[in-house]
Amino acid sequence: MLFQNLRGNVLGGITAGIVALPLALAFGVQSGLGPSAGLYGAIFIGFFASLFGGTPTQISGPTAPMTAVSMVIIAGIMASHEGNIERALPFILAVFLLAGLLQIILGLSGVGKYIRYIPNPVVSGFMTAIGVIILLTQILPVLGYYTANDQAYISSFKPHAEEVLLDKILKDEAGEGILVLENFKETVKRAQALTKAEIHDEALTLAKKESSGVLGALTVLPRALEGFNPLEAILALLTIGIIYGFRYVTKKIPSTLVALVVVSCGAYFLGLDYYPIQSIPTGIPAIQWSIFSEVGFSDLSPYFFTALTLAFLGAIDSLLTSVVADNMTRTKHDPNKELIGQGIGNSVAALFGGLPGAGATIRTVVNINAGGTQKLSGMAASLLLLSVLLLAGPVASLIPAAVLAGILVTVGIGVMDYRGLRAIPKMPKNEVVVMLVVLVLSVFWNLVYAVGIGFVLATLIFMKKIGDLNTSMSQVLPLDPSQISESSDLTNQERVPNLKHNIFVKELKGPLFFGFTSAFQLLAKKIPSNAEIIIVKMQEVPYMDQSGLYAFEEVLHELARREVRVFIVGLQKQPSLMMHTIDLIPGVIPQADVFVNYQEALEAIKRLD
Repeated sequence: MLFQNLRGNVLGGITAGIVALPLALAFGVQSGLGPSAGLYGAIFIGFFASLFGGTPTQISGPTAPMTAVSMVIIAGIMASHEGNIERALPFILAVFLLAGLLQIILGLSGVGKYIRYIPNPVVSGFMTAIGVIILLTQILPVLGYYTANDQAYISSFKPHAEEVLLDKILKDEAGEGILVLENFKETVKRAQALTKAEIHDEALTLAKKESSGVLGALTVLPRALEGFNPLEAILALLTIGIIYGFRYVTKKIPSTLVALVVVSCGAYFLGLDYYPIQSIPTGIPAIQWSIFSEVGFSDLSPYFFTALTLAFLGAIDSLLTSVVADNMTRTKHDPNKELIGQGIGNSVAALFGGLPGAGATIRTVVNINAGGTQKLSGMAASLLLLSVLLLAGPVASLIPAAVLAGILVTVGIGVMDYRGLRAIPKMPKNEVVVMLVVLVLSVFWNLVYAVGIGFVLATLIFMKKIGDLNTSMSQVLPLDPSQISESSDLTNQERVPNLKHNIFVKELKGPLFFGFTSAFQLLAKKIPSNAEIIIVKMQEVPYMDQSGLYAFEEVLHELARREVRVFIVGLQKQPSLMMHTIDLIPGVIPQADVFVNYQEALEAIKRLD
């Protein structure tokens, strides 16, 4: 089965790999770990997610949403390690590994089928925020500004750098048992041994930290405009122009690859003085054993929620792409198996220092259109990228950084949810609020927390809507002592004379859950003080949670105190089990007062008279 349609799968995989190459390099640069991290992620995630996943035509690797969240995680962990990438890397990769393992657990536990219930305003706001973040963070390289080249800016951090280095000396001495106040000469001696190069490197680290992210980019934007580099801007704009323009020539050759090759070759052979990307090591990367030797469980516990968010984001990203693949191939993917495959891919990628990723829609579509039908196509794409790593690493290191910035600008423009933005005037105001909250918080604060806050807001709004709906549909109606109806709306009434009781009907519709409990209690208070019998119609109450159960219990006890008899009609299975659990039935309401249908309750009332 794996080698069925061999030619189509190999051709589809090669084509998808060609599309993936410039994006992998660009996402690696954007993340802060360098182009090699993006390439490693594309190789290992693509191969293992295809091998073990549940969508045969899926092409996986670093994606814009996953890279944006990874960038936040990387910046946060580096900040807690004084901006030192070597010390922070094991912790970064450990979080990525944890996210991959959590994806495997999500798949094994069958969570895949529930991913589709993520509220659309949250997804829309998040995707638009990803696009805005990419565009804002690429302003600096498009203008030709690189923190490492701004010596004046770096110098402004030297006093802070000296403070940081001195603090390290004091911590080292404390670890060695040296009492600073008793042996201050040792501290002075070590401080005097600091070189200008060490101070410069620390200042550079602080400067990069300060200028990273959206707020950092906006902070140093005036400096970037002041030191505008026309060559870098021209290279970036040429890249953008070719990406959009070449599509009108032909769609058989990926325009992103054409832009990468044409602009890079032109800049190199013309001898232009451009800023290249970081060098890409050749050969298969080594396993990062420091993940296990330097990172303990207690070190990871603060990042559990972050890793879980990354795992869920990768799941959403991948399964949305799986749906696209299903529509194109008229097949049906296995969501839980797909999550397991993605988790394995992300776990292996983390072990080798790669970025996390997910199913990539554009690359998957390219694969299918080029003839890919089986898992072999995704594996072939990864093998192509591996061959580039092994054979062309030094050549790839000559790519201008501005070219990758131009590629990322087109990615940022393409990833935004324009359909959601166009729908804002027609959307309910509360959904617009959720979308904008997620968008603003994601761009200017924290992607991970923004998604969590947006999800909670969307859930609360949904609960309020359902509660309000239940309130509007639920009602208390009087039953004329001389008239009893067999119908639920009390129409077409049949005369039954000589009834001697004040009877009211309380009709409930929809689930009795925590979002409806307060309204339910207020509704119960509307029952008149002269009521003697209450018929509670529950045919349309399919579900009752613990909050609803306790609210119902409170109302029943209050009615019992008032010596009001309660008849329950049409009690469904789940609410019945809940009420038996705490002995509401038969403890408060006798089993004899629980009726299958309305007619039985009416007959019982007749017998009372």
